[in-house]
Amino acid sequence: MNNLSNVLHIKYPIIQGGMGNISNAPLTAAISEAGALGTIGVGTMGVEEVEGIIVETKKRTSKPFALNIPISITPHLKEMVRLVVTHSIPVVSLSAGNPSPLIPYFHEHNVKVICVVASKKQGKKAEEAGADVIVAEGYEAAGINSNLETTTLALIPQLVDTVKIPVVAAGGIGDGRGLASMLALGASGVQMGTRFIATMEAPFHENYKSTLVDAKDDSTVIVGRSVGRVRRVMKTPYADGLLQKEREGVAPDEFNHMTSEDHHRIGALEGKLDQGFINGGQVSGLVGDIPTVEVLLERMMSDANRIFKELSSYGMRS
Repeated sequence: MNNLSNVLHIKYPIIQGGMGNISNAPLTAAISEAGALGTIGVGTMGVEEVEGIIVETKKRTSKPFALNIPISITPHLKEMVRLVVTHSIPVVSLSAGNPSPLIPYFHEHNVKVICVVASKKQGKKAEEAGADVIVAEGYEAAGINSNLETTTLALIPQLVDTVKIPVVAAGGIGDGRGLASMLALGASGVQMGTRFIATMEAPFHENYKSTLVDAKDDSTVIVGRSVGRVRRVMKTPYADGLLQKEREGVAPDEFNHMTSEDHHRIGALEGKLDQGFINGGQVSGLVGDIPTVEVLLERMMSDANRIFKELSSYGMRS
């Protein structure tokens, strides 16, 4: 199997998940500088805003980073595709749509392509379309989620047995134990979003970070099932309101407005947890501090290596 670090030219086999409209240069650059792959998620942002983040990120780091393009969500698909090439971004992450028509164009311009999937079928199609890496996202993950509800633990070994390209595990990973477990299942690396929110470089409101630090194992909730728009968020007064609206039979258009990126920013950037939501994965219960990105990554790698050494020693004794 190809080595993820060699394919993406990174030190650690760790990728930042696309954070949509709350993506920013300070966190993306810090993750890349520390040896992982930082990612700018374009969400529904305008072209000028995304380009500004790209330019600022390149000022902060000369190391590789990626642009995540949610194909069916961004209103500026062609323009976002051009930004990747114009700014010589070495990696693109494609999600929320069919990546097949775009992959040849990116390969013509020497851009590595990551495809985000939620099933064996999607993973096989992505490989056949020419993807270089697959990110397999389980039900534990934050934000807009798959209706399939397959967990990362069950999904990863099945995908690894199905495709030959590197598989990256996403959903439910936030420390060295999670990294070690996914590598043991055959993954070539992991993708994280929630854990990177609670870092010193992440420019999000303290209410967001403190909610993660204080989280328990049951501190997230799924909203949107009634309208087919599944999303995992942190339990907050606003999330309670969303659930109440669903019980009352909210119309899809109203629900989409209430979970728009405007309300995401209100929660994440302004900290108004009664007026906006904050995404959070089930891994939130493992978040206990707010380290620098560098400390977090080094700790994860050290813990994963220690775990493998201990397991190896245990096997020899038995």
